[in-house]
Formats: sequence, C-alpha cells, structure tokens
Amino acid sequence: MLKIAIINGPNLNLLGLRETEIYGEQTFEHFFESLTKKFSSYQLTYFQSNVEGELINKIQELGFTYDAIILNAGAYTHTSIAIADAVAAIKTSVIEVHISNIFAREDFRHVSYLGKHCKGSISGFGLFGYELAIMSCLKPA
Repeated sequence: MLKIAIINGPNLNLLGLRETEIYGEQTFEHFFESLTKKFSSYQLTYFQSNVEGELINKIQELGFTYDAIILNAGAYTHTSIAIADAVAAIKTSVIEVHISNIFAREDFRHVSYLGKHCKGSISGFGLFGYELAIMSCLKPA
C-alpha cells in the first residue's frame, strides 16, 4: 500500500476561517476526509504544525519510510533554510503544494527554499493541488 503523508505548516490550521477569498471556506480536516475516501487504496496521513521544529521532526520521522510527502510549508517556504535542509536530507520524494498562486502574490512569496529539493511544485489550484500531488505519486498498474 502506497504511504503518503501530507504535512501542512503555519496558519493552515485556520483554513475555512482565514482569508477565505484566497484559501476558501473548507477546513483541511473536512477536505482530508474526502481525500481519504477518494484515495482509499492508499494510506494517507496528515500532520499540521505552526512550529518550524515540529515540521522538521515530522519530515525526518517519515522521510525514510513513506513513499511520498506532500508539503505545504506555508510562509516557511520562503524563509526556512532548516526545512529545506530537512527535505534535502531525506530519501522520500517531496511534492511542494501551495493553495494560492504564490507567483501572483507578494514578491517575497516568489522564492521557495524548498523547491530545488522537491520532486515538483503545485501552486494556485486551491485544495485540488493536494489531489494533483497525490495523483503524481500513483504508480501505474
């Protein structure tokens, strides 16, 4: 069974409440329920933290045993060399996801320290970006 972890960073616990014009009105927990049903033949896990070190610990914990990590590091994408180093250090493929189109926002959001260490990046497709990331992990039969 394919094991895929979704790791969300700071402020993504507020999905459905914060800046709904950018991030929508659905909570991630509700969305994750629909993902687990849609991709029921895969083992999906979810972790969210606002704390940089906790995100690094989770990346290291799963980074040698999972088939893929889908990572939305939030604002840490643009600031955290430590998270980028954690992604570079693991064997598991990481797919960077952003709900909003980071290139249509403030200039500082156009830089990703993580991107060069990731299998790919998905930005601007809302929560559907997570589904696209999962589909990119699926191995042909």
